[in-house]
Amino acid sequence: MEHEIKITKKNGLRGEDGYKIVSVRMKDETVAQLDEISTRTNRSRNEIINLLLEAAVHMVKIDE
Repeated sequence: MEHEIKITKKNGLRGEDGYKIVSVRMKDETVAQLDEISTRTNRSRNEIINLLLEAAVHMVKIDE
């Protein structure tokens, strides 16, 4: 008996979900703090980083 594995084709191209992949270098201490928040909130490190960045980007004031 032959088995099939069906994989549906993904619609759209990469990046069309509104997200981009970004690589960032961070201090070990910062990563440890993010991991602590992640553990305590039962959220992924990625979710925590996105939540923090979304909140902080609105607080930025650029001095000219």
